[in-house]
Amino acid sequence: MARILVAEDERDIRDLIEFTLRFGGHEVITARNGEEAVQLAPKEKPDLILLDVRMPRMTGYEACRAIKAMDGLQHTPVVFLSAKGQQSEMESGMEAGAYDYILKPFAPDQLNARVNEILARFASPATPAEKAAPAEAEHERDHD
Repeated sequence: MARILVAEDERDIRDLIEFTLRFGGHEVITARNGEEAVQLAPKEKPDLILLDVRMPRMTGYEACRAIKAMDGLQHTPVVFLSAKGQQSEMESGMEAGAYDYILKPFAPDQLNARVNEILARFASPATPAEKAAPAEAEHERDHD
């Protein structure tokens, strides 16, 4: 069981993600915006952070940068949740320090599968190169 911090401003989506991840056996801490996520992250020390991109008070990008600058959280994987799969937005997320992107809408079983893959990768004693962002690996596979 992992501790997962979820920041999503839309209550229905936040509740669905929380239910899905709890059903998958995880402990879930929720935040209504990026600012709350930044406040909760150092207190809760999550194993994984899921951030919506567009939120009030502080965007997911801003929250990611702030969290990645905190002692003890630099290596915590951050994954963006977004309805927009535009390449420029994905690149902005990776530049902010995100590990991956999950596009909305997603099926609950797909969300749990992706979360479990990411957690397994970060739990294993892999080198930083082996933990390279999957978006980069997928891009390389697609162009082989």
